Amino acid sequence: MLLVRRAALADVPAILALVRRLVPLMQANGNFQWSADYPNEGVFLADIEQNQLWVAELDGAVAGVAALTQDQDDEYAQADWDVTEPALVTHRLAVDPAAQGKGVALALMEQAEKQAVAQGLQVLRVDTNSENAATQRLFPKLGYRFAGEITLAFRPGLRFFCYEKQLA
Repeated sequence: MLLVRRAALADVPAILALVRRLVPLMQANGNFQWSADYPNEGVFLADIEQNQLWVAELDGAVAGVAALTQDQDDEYAQADWDVTEPALVTHRLAVDPAAQGKGVALALMEQAEKQAVAQGLQVLRVDTNSENAATQRLFPKLGYRFAGEITLAFRPGLRFFCYEKQLA
């Protein structure tokens, strides 16, 4: 059974273990969006403190994570969208390698839509590394449009593709 809920401090060890399993696979596929130092415990603790971190549990174990925030990096101005418009932004979306293909990312992205509605927002945004083929297939299937390519100062040398979805 798949359950999406707000993350708790008790989830942090499982989230960090998930990231440790995922990063080597991402890097083996040429996706250097994440590393040994990002995302780290401090980032996830801050997300939990701000009540914006969600986990997906599959059969009682943490199988995925996503931060659902209104934070838009300054570099988002490079994309083809109106950065002055408030949006719910999905950050740090990750699925445990053992749970990939089981609807975990879909469930977390559906939670983003529910959160946007709950917060009175009409726009959803997300960015992903230009080498992340899985998310580039997923986001358009969920109704997101490609909104251009940006660079992020805190991840030098990498390119990120931006996606946006307007809610009716």
